[in-house]
Amino acid sequence: MTKHDNEWKDQLTPEQYYVTRQCGTERPFSGQYLKCDDNGTYQCVCCGNDLFSSDTKFESGTGWPSFYAPINDTSLSRKSDESMSMPRVEIVCSNCDAHLGHVFPDGPNPTGMRYCVNSTSLHLEHDK
Repeated sequence: MTKHDNEWKDQLTPEQYYVTRQCGTERPFSGQYLKCDDNGTYQCVCCGNDLFSSDTKFESGTGWPSFYAPINDTSLSRKSDESMSMPRVEIVCSNCDAHLGHVFPDGPNPTGMRYCVNSTSLHLEHDK
């Protein structure tokens, strides 16, 4: 999915644009989905791509919603991120390239992974 910058600005709030299109980060402990226990599917706020099931969400204590697995192997792409003092793995929506957050190898079983995601980059589609 390719859109011009102005199209993204028209579609997204300023904070959503900053996080998803400019690789920003929301303040820790500020996101709407951090303490959300509702059942459903977390989707990309930019394109609606299914990213995570609420069944894989867990409390990591990091200040951002965390998941131990994406909804499937093709919903996310991974990129090397050398922007901070330590190398990290950025996660982006495989459909529209929206920045979501980062993945770390310190999560719970069964995967051992922690997908640390900005609430601003997500939309929760509640189970019906």
